[in-house]
Parts: sequence; structure tokens; C-alpha cells
Amino acid sequence: MIEFKEASMLMTRVVGLETEPVGVFLLDSRDDRAESTFTRASGRRYCQALMRARQGESILLTAEDLTCPAAAAAFGFRPLPEGLANGKGLVGFGIVSESATGRNMFAGMSRLKPGSISAIAAAPLSSVKSIPDVIIVEGRPEALMWLALADLNVGGGVRRHGDTAILQATCVDATIIPFLEQRLNFSLGCYGCREATDLGADETVLGFPGANLEAILKALILLRDKAIPRSRAKGPFAALREYDDRI
Repeated sequence: MIEFKEASMLMTRVVGLETEPVGVFLLDSRDDRAESTFTRASGRRYCQALMRARQGESILLTAEDLTCPAAAAAFGFRPLPEGLANGKGLVGFGIVSESATGRNMFAGMSRLKPGSISAIAAAPLSSVKSIPDVIIVEGRPEALMWLALADLNVGGGVRRHGDTAILQATCVDATIIPFLEQRLNFSLGCYGCREATDLGADETVLGFPGANLEAILKALILLRDKAIPRSRAKGPFAALREYDDRI
């Protein structure tokens, strides 16, 4: 049985996160994993719910609560508005120059089947009571690199790849793709989450299936003992600087 408080503390300390990993539960109408400790938050984007969760709150979003139309479509809550589906909305935002480009970005969006879930719960990993469907981590790229390397260890060295349209970084890239494909996915962030949350210019996001948590923690312990401190010590770089100073 995983002790989630210890797991969160270990992950946070080993890779040097400034905020907690977030456990996400994709709930259907019969799912009781979202206990009464989750607070329903209306009028929020999904990325904003994650922001609150990584700062310590436990948030519940229903289909009615979720305001972002793109995320609502990705989670199967309601159809994508025509103004987005045809790509013209992204032209209006100044994200793309051609509506066909925006149309293709949405056409390639991974999404849940309509009506397959009724709500989303997000909470700090330390406070969850059962294994989340997905664990999302936001932080500096160097810190997230070690999580990806831990996952690479778990997968036996098979190369990892990031799937993104630089759009819907938290809902699609970090949540739905890891859930549907049962693998870690990483992203550079997107226009929406950077506009609507406190995600810093020096931060990005990844997500992985909650079922992989225990194996990833074991791999992190391996990295903690040698690879991480050695890399961060920058010995070869210091030696190069010393050499350059002498010549």
C-alpha cells in the first residue's frame, strides 16, 4: 500500500519541486473516489483547478463547472464550439495564421468519449486516499527531466516522446494522453495555461499514470543516490571553467 504523503514528499525533495504533484481522478457517475473533502469549484478552467491543487486545495469540477470549451470537449463534456473546431478561433487569438492549421490542431486532439466521465477531482498527492488515474507535475524542466528518466528506467530504456500541439497542455497533454495511452507524456506548456494560471516562464508540465507511481518512486531513489547530485554538481563544467581561466 502506497503512503501518498511519503510518496509526494519523496518526489518533491528528490527532484526539487516547489509545489506538490497533483493526483487527478476522472470520475463517472458511479465513482466514489472523490470524497466529501473535495470542494466543488465553479467557473474554473481545468488548468486553474490544477493550480489550486498544487497549492494545497482539493478541487472537484463537474461538466457544468468547467469553463474552458476546449478542455470541456477533450473531457467529453460537450462538443467543441464551431469557432474553435474550424480553426478560426485560433487565428483570432493570434496563435496561428491559417484556420486550417488551427483546425488540424483540434482534429488531432486526444479526447475522452462523450459522457464517459461526469467530473474531475484534483488534489495534492499527499492528501489522496487511493491511486489517482493520472499524476501531474508542474515545475522546472530540469526537475521534470528526472521524472522522465525515472520513467525511462521503468520502461527498460525505451525512448520517451512528448505529444503536443502547444495547445491544451494540462488537459490533453498531461492528463488525457497519459490516461488513454497509459504512459508518461510531457509538454512545453501552452498559450492557455500560461495565460490563465501562475505557471512560470521557467516551468512546464508532465503527467503519468497513477498506476506507475510506485515504480517511478523506486527509480527516483536510484537517481537520488548518484546521478542527480553528480549532475547538479557540474564537475566537468567547473573543470572547464578552471581550464579556461588558466589559458
